Amino acid sequence: MIYTCYEMIRDCRAGLPQGWNYFLTQYVPAIRQFIAHYFPGRAADASLLDRVLLNFHQPESPLFQSLEPGQERAFVAELRQRVLDAVEADRAAAPPEIPFDIDALSAALEPLTLTEKQVVWFETMLYPAPDTGRMLRMSPETAEKIRARAAELIRANVESWRTTILADNGPLLGRTARAISTKDCLPSKVFFDIIDGRATWRDREEMERHVRTCWHCLDYHCRLLEVVHILRASQPLPDSDVARYQSLLGIAPPQRSFWKRS
Repeated sequence: MIYTCYEMIRDCRAGLPQGWNYFLTQYVPAIRQFIAHYFPGRAADASLLDRVLLNFHQPESPLFQSLEPGQERAFVAELRQRVLDAVEADRAAAPPEIPFDIDALSAALEPLTLTEKQVVWFETMLYPAPDTGRMLRMSPETAEKIRARAAELIRANVESWRTTILADNGPLLGRTARAISTKDCLPSKVFFDIIDGRATWRDREEMERHVRTCWHCLDYHCRLLEVVHILRASQPLPDSDVARYQSLLGIAPPQRSFWKRS
């Protein structure tokens, strides 16, 4: 039997154990990856993940919203954001020593192409050049060259600068990007078509024309690429760990196996 992400969302919203068991098995590994990547200093704190899951298990949790069938990647992109928000709410990070906002970033990177801006944006998401290259299908050396050029552009446009200015300001830049959507922002299907190779050249050109000047859509596109990267490396949670989280959340074990992702 194929049990889909869409059905999981429906069942989790209804408080049914099959939805939550599927969520624990398939998506706690992704949550662990997000915490380890974005909050490496807190990744060893097992109680942090407990608190995040308890937060998601509340009836008022906004995580399990309706999605069109087949959009697992859109759900995981939303999950990623909810994880980051939950960890930040659990204990806020210190503000960056050198603030750098999205207007300054836009001005500095105006000469760059869309792909070059994506390389830079993945730096705000804390991804090194090799991972960025894999997600954007370029060599790490090319990614490094683009980042070096971007660093010079930024350095020429700010009074204070350090090599970690993008990483330090990444959370703030990400929150700002997500808050500035407009009526012209693109639906998720456009990005799925690009990622999956279904888009025509005209569709791709129209997407690039919009996204090159829209940080909201650029951030969303990069998050979807990140999700593909995360899901490729993700393996189902071991039964012993599933049992622990079932006990934590008060969820009954499944009566039969349906752990086939779709």
